[in-house]
Amino acid sequence: MSAIKVVDYNPAWPGLFEEGKSRIMELIGGMVDDIHHVGSTSVVGLCAKPKIDIDAVLRSNAIVVDAVERVKVCCDFTFHGDPYSDGMWTFTSGHGSYGTRLYLCGPENPTHFKRMLFRDWLRTHPVDAAEYAALKRKLAAEANGDWKFYTGGKSDFVAKIVRQASA
Repeated sequence: MSAIKVVDYNPAWPGLFEEGKSRIMELIGGMVDDIHHVGSTSVVGLCAKPKIDIDAVLRSNAIVVDAVERVKVCCDFTFHGDPYSDGMWTFTSGHGSYGTRLYLCGPENPTHFKRMLFRDWLRTHPVDAAEYAALKRKLAAEANGDWKFYTGGKSDFVAKIVRQASA
């Protein structure tokens, strides 16, 4: 297993998101309602795995299958299905820890909604963002390449922030 890389914030990340957004619009733009930069790379100053997370919210649930098929034929993306059975169809591009993770979902997807709440909270609550950064660095150091350990170790913190942001 390779080490989980958590790096300092990179001011290039918003530009990389914009590049990814343009690429998605070229592929499925007519099907898209909105595209959001999510995940830690979307929070200025927050350390992150250097993979740009993008949620593309489609105009309707009826076109999700067609949108997934269109992105699947693009040679730049690897398809991962709906790994958590939450309606977030997942693709990656790039190598190792670097690149893009694209999620396609229908409107009003609960997972997408929670991601937006979490992102927006961290953008406006620097103490919580710093606590999250420390947790991520600790977990990455302890995980020894175990993604389930790393991701699972963040889940209680994420759930707490989503609850606070929902209140």
